[in-house]
Amino acid sequence: MSLTHYSPWSLFEQLQHEVHRMPAHKNKDDDNSNVITSDWAPAVDIKEEDNQYLLIADIPGVDPKDIDIHMENNILTIKGERNAELKTEKEGFKRIERQHGVFYRRFTMPDGVNADGIKANSNHGVLTLQIPKQEAIKPRKISVN
Repeated sequence: MSLTHYSPWSLFEQLQHEVHRMPAHKNKDDDNSNVITSDWAPAVDIKEEDNQYLLIADIPGVDPKDIDIHMENNILTIKGERNAELKTEKEGFKRIERQHGVFYRRFTMPDGVNADGIKANSNHGVLTLQIPKQEAIKPRKISVN
């Protein structure tokens, strides 16, 4: 006799996740970083430092060439796709939990971000974006003669 893991709340948790993805249940504070048209959404951490913002996203299995990053009107968009290998139960798979397909995340960036200086790096399935802040415009004293 083999033991199997049973989680009685897994279906409820899945339903709750799907309900919260619906537009009518979005929080007012939501930053629209999860778009309903996405098949999956990578986990993202955002950190503010003195001279830049760091955005770190977990995107294992996504080829860096298949990632599209652009910024327009202070909205940073990250799109990509993780392709699934076709697996059938004949190959011994009883469960497939890793999500595949298109992901699409959007982030509203604060004013004062230098869009021309954004650098992206992918290492072992972790995408790191360095988003520099613009130098503050210093007031200039004008002397009267």
